[in-house]
Amino acid sequence: MTAPAYRRLSVEERRAQLLDAALSLFAHRAPEDVSLDGVAEAAGVSRPLVYRYFPGGKQQLYEAALRSAADRLDQCFAVPQTGPLTRRLSLALDHYLAFVDEHDTGFAALLQGGSVVETSRTTATVDGIRRSAAQQILLHLAVPTPGPRLRMMVRTWITAVEAASLIWVDEGKHPDAATLRDWLVDQFIALLAATAATDPETAAAARAALALEEADGPAGLLARRVIPVVSEAAHLL
Repeated sequence: MTAPAYRRLSVEERRAQLLDAALSLFAHRAPEDVSLDGVAEAAGVSRPLVYRYFPGGKQQLYEAALRSAADRLDQCFAVPQTGPLTRRLSLALDHYLAFVDEHDTGFAALLQGGSVVETSRTTATVDGIRRSAAQQILLHLAVPTPGPRLRMMVRTWITAVEAASLIWVDEGKHPDAATLRDWLVDQFIALLAATAATDPETAAAARAALALEEADGPAGLLARRVIPVVSEAAHLL
């Protein structure tokens, strides 16, 4: 049997190979615990070759890997803008939590900061992920240029998703991802309703979104669970 012919990788392919190797290491270790030797070994190449593609060393490689991860996270919320809003949020969260599950240690290091390789550029990259996610949600609400209350509401929810994800990893990924997803969707509906009570722009967005919801969908189920709880506070009306 003849051995397969050797194929030299293009510059783009080699760079992608090194970034994949780096991401696999950053996914499960804190950035300061990843070495260039480790990346070279994971990629099956020499250390000088890693330096050839990333002459800035580990810092440049980390920033490039972080940017690659950010691009993947950006795509989590870029789901089709059709159907009920809760269905879109559920799909986006499925993608997001799958990424968190795959990159648990690296995800925690990414969001919590404090790494010795953290710089203003890495901080800006992480902030860009948050802003991009918020903008995607606003597009799903059909409000691309929102006022301050609605914009703050969406960014608050993105922060809650991040915090819940970090706690989820810290708690050994309990409850399961589907339960966490449903709870986060419920939080979005509740936050949207609370903001709509005092902000006309949010109220209009909420009415449009709820009009597409189904009785047996997340919004309908949440309403039926909440009504009995609220009815016990009838004395407040």
